[in-house]
Amino acid sequence: MAGGRPSAFKLEYVEQARKLCELGATDIEIADFFGVSDRTIYRWKTQHDEFCQTLKAGKDSADERVERSLYHRAVGYTFDSEKVFQFQGQIVRAKIREHVPPDTTSMIFWLKNRRAETWRDKSEVHHRHTVEKLTDDELERIAARGSEGTAEAPVDPSQLN
Repeated sequence: MAGGRPSAFKLEYVEQARKLCELGATDIEIADFFGVSDRTIYRWKTQHDEFCQTLKAGKDSADERVERSLYHRAVGYTFDSEKVFQFQGQIVRAKIREHVPPDTTSMIFWLKNRRAETWRDKSEVHHRHTVEKLTDDELERIAARGSEGTAEAPVDPSQLN
């Protein structure tokens, strides 16, 4: 017979945790909601597969919602709205259509993550020369310039005269 304190886990926590995750709650926030430690949430995930799978699904749902929102910010979107104002002492409600223009920062973020090979900040440079093929004079010229990281093209000694 297993010893220790009985688990505080209740089956209704599964649905509550799903809703919390869909609202973007972290494991620490879920633990706070249930009045337990984050270690207890980890233990419940290992002991109750339905609880674990529900947390994953709820978090995936929240992540997908953020992804859709980022996409809409990147490309811009239009939505129906209502303006409320006062005209000659009367409150007037007017249905309107509003447009949110594309956001450059969202575009860059999206492209750096979705098309990293083209949009990442880091670029790779492939060198065609190896240190072994450079002459002592060429190596001394490079060393004399310090650690700037740039080197002149190798000089053909026959062109020096």
